[in-house]
Amino acid sequence: MYKLRALPVFVVVALFLFSCKGGKQDNVSPTTGWSYRDPKSSDVNDLGYPIGEASEQITGPNLVLIEGGTFTMGRVEQDVMFDWNNSPRRVTVSSFYMDETEITNLDYREYLYWLRRVYSDYPEVHRRALPDTLVWRSPLAFNEPYVQYYFRHPSYNNYPVVGVSWLQANDYCVWRTDRVNEQILLDSKWQDANVEQSGANNFNTESYLAGQYEGVPGQRVDELHPRVRQEDGILLPRYRLPTEAEWEFAAYGLRGNTFEERIYERAIYPWDGHNVRNAAPKYRGEFMANFVRGRGDMMGVAGNLNDAGSITVDVRSYWPNDYGLYCMAGNVNEWVQDVYRPLSSEDVDMFNPFRGNVFTDLRRDANGQVVEKDRLGRLQIDTVRAEDVANRYNYQKSDYRNYLDGDVISSISSSLEWSGNADLPQTERMYSQNEVDNDYVTLVNDRARVIKGGSWKDRAYWLNPSTRRFLDQEASRDDLGFRCAMIRVGSPAGL
Repeated sequence: MYKLRALPVFVVVALFLFSCKGGKQDNVSPTTGWSYRDPKSSDVNDLGYPIGEASEQITGPNLVLIEGGTFTMGRVEQDVMFDWNNSPRRVTVSSFYMDETEITNLDYREYLYWLRRVYSDYPEVHRRALPDTLVWRSPLAFNEPYVQYYFRHPSYNNYPVVGVSWLQANDYCVWRTDRVNEQILLDSKWQDANVEQSGANNFNTESYLAGQYEGVPGQRVDELHPRVRQEDGILLPRYRLPTEAEWEFAAYGLRGNTFEERIYERAIYPWDGHNVRNAAPKYRGEFMANFVRGRGDMMGVAGNLNDAGSITVDVRSYWPNDYGLYCMAGNVNEWVQDVYRPLSSEDVDMFNPFRGNVFTDLRRDANGQVVEKDRLGRLQIDTVRAEDVANRYNYQKSDYRNYLDGDVISSISSSLEWSGNADLPQTERMYSQNEVDNDYVTLVNDRARVIKGGSWKDRAYWLNPSTRRFLDQEASRDDLGFRCAMIRVGSPAGL
């Protein structure tokens, strides 16, 4: 029998700490042994790599975490329009965040206020962002009061903004990203408020990370770490429009219809059941969304209004779905990010399906430095050429987009060929769209964007999250709004 020798106390303590920490020391690189540095440290003699504290992504204002997963995307009932443009297919959507509500008139007016204040020397920026209030005008209806009052009057503050194009909605998402991240830096004392922002001298996330925005130095800024980096995990990812797959996944809210990974009932609407009325005893018979019950019936009979909405309603009306999202059916249709194609379901990635990628890089000079921002304070970007993308993925130098056949000069549906410009290698449209010469005409092109959800002027059929329509990205309507989304970084389930 062996006898154990008494070990020195400091050895016992070291072994205990080593075992408790899994053999690793805090703030020390496991591969080099160098100590990590606190990003907020001002010690010039500390040469370690600055590492931020590992933490879960915080939830931005008005956002709800949508835990991702697999689901059957596409049609769940008869296609009464006979479009056959959303055949069922199983896909997986990663976790993401989505706005609890649609963007309201008050939200959008806050955006316009900032544009007018900061870009006072460029009034066209504010003018281009204005919603088109004339969408309410109809030649055979008295809707003029909505033209004048709907967007501006405080009684409609919490009603969804309408008359906004897809392009305007994307611009709003960019602005919102910058304002949220700027507020995060102010709250965490990384910088002080810059009350003199004007023109190109305004905070936006991309220029800040690229070192093109100085702002007002705060207490936590030093020579070694002059600004927050993306690696610090302090700034939030971009707000954006949701993809069609994300929107449809979030609308169904199937986590309320599952048991141990089994979906026991595939919903037709964003709520349980197969009809549009509430089945709960307390609210039995009440409508679950704002839509048209029948021809000319927008809200029911006086004294017993069925959905209590002649036009749009407050964005927090009715009952949220199992993700806590309001009005994912009815009220207003919503823009999503995708380019519309009738057969998107036939050519799709199984993970995070999306159609409409345009790959870009920041514009750089010959030394690889980011080119200075433009007059509005935005960084300039270059579109990555299709052949560069093809080379990266070991394809031949060719363009497969828009039904092109893979040759540098395509022979399929090329408007440039049909117009006699066969020497040009690209086209933005499937068909020539030249009615004078009796050529083929189509509205399906790279400007056509998907809209989802149904609205206050739609029948119940369009409340189904799988139904889809499209509209030109510069168009707007009185029954079309939007909400924002954001990726989820880190663990899919969150805290």
